[in-house]
Amino acid sequence: METDRAIGPVDPGTYANGSPADPGADSAAVAVADAAAPPIRLDAVRLLSLDAHGRVLDWMSWQDAACLYVRGAVAWTLGDPCLQVHGGTSRATGTQSVLQLHPIIAARSHARAQALDPTPALTNAALFARDQQLCLYCGREYSRQQLTRDHVLPLSQGGRDIWENVVAACFHCNSRKGGRTPQQASMPLLAVPYRPSWIEHLILSNRNILADQMAFLRSHLPRRSRRFN
Repeated sequence: METDRAIGPVDPGTYANGSPADPGADSAAVAVADAAAPPIRLDAVRLLSLDAHGRVLDWMSWQDAACLYVRGAVAWTLGDPCLQVHGGTSRATGTQSVLQLHPIIAARSHARAQALDPTPALTNAALFARDQQLCLYCGREYSRQQLTRDHVLPLSQGGRDIWENVVAACFHCNSRKGGRTPQQASMPLLAVPYRPSWIEHLILSNRNILADQMAFLRSHLPRRSRRFN
């Protein structure tokens, strides 16, 4: 399949922020309609992968999605086609094959037990996304390069490197707090750290979520979710 030469959007739909994708985007990018917004590169587009029972698995690339279509491994889909992939030309008919990729794709497979509600990996990128790029001590917003991972109960006092014990903190606040607890340093937290669900993690980890995908993910959020319900 000649996917590297002729790939482009058909009707890319609408992003979760309300901006429709640009139907005139070239084969290298899917651009949002707002001219002030940067173009969305095709390699940044992610399709939502489900198992055959409709349980959410992960984001997948258009290349992996195309393989599922070609292998006949797609059980069902949701949403209007958002990308089309042009393949090779048939010698018999002279026509070029075209795949219409949908934003949500269920594969003909059973989910593994550990994949149904996995714990998101604790990385700085995921942590800073959970805390909305804010220092949870001073409340200011910072770039990723200006944030650090702070252990609420310091490791030196028996704290653990787990979701429930870490927050985003700017360099200044982290240095000021040092090896003390927030109470000991008189630096109260602005929010209680928590372990995000897998669905929350998927939302936080993708900046280019289509509206169909966001609606589906919202419907699967736990009731206690504080950010997306």
